[in-house]
Amino acid sequence: LQRRLPKRGFVSLSQGTKAEVRLSALNRVPAEVIDLLVLKQAGIVSDVIQTAKVILSGKIDRAIRLKDIAVTKGARIAIEAAGGSVE
Repeated sequence: LQRRLPKRGFVSLSQGTKAEVRLSALNRVPAEVIDLLVLKQAGIVSDVIQTAKVILSGKIDRAIRLKDIAVTKGARIAIEAAGGSVE
């Protein structure tokens, strides 16, 4: 009986809508104010992404201003140390 029952697992509904962005990828964005639309136009995230989160991986060399993007604690410290801000 156990082998006859179908196996069902958990399927996340938000699986393909979230993206993680590295700090080193933000250096390639020419804009001073960065939001999700700017990340899509720069080709860092795909068009189906609805939310993004910046993680601490790499270095940030210039002051940027993040708007409406989630940030990890370490990434926030690195951005503010470079002279940027997170809104």
